[in-house]
Amino acid sequence: MSEYKTIEQKRKFYDSGDWKRIREEVKRRDNHECQECKRQGRVTIDTNEYSESAKRKKIQLVVHHIKELEHHPDLALDIDNLETVCVDCHNKEHGRSFERKQNKWEHDERW
Repeated sequence: MSEYKTIEQKRKFYDSGDWKRIREEVKRRDNHECQECKRQGRVTIDTNEYSESAKRKKIQLVVHHIKELEHHPDLALDIDNLETVCVDCHNKEHGRSFERKQNKWEHDERW
């Protein structure tokens, strides 16, 4: 059983062919929809938008380990431990919430 404690170990895992194959299988299984949004009654799908600044497709959906990779390396490729989530839900799940800067005109009357 492998360990996934360091950034290098995790990067090697996420660059592996096994991970890339199962990631696509999970997205297909989940119909390319965020499962957390779905539980909340919303629909979030992959829109295939392109980022000019990054010169690649914008990442909107990721495959998330329900039981974290670092603590449960034996479940790294277990399809029952994986689900498709949007980037916002994934960040919330890992406590990486980025508060939107409030628009001071947001509640102003528009003419």
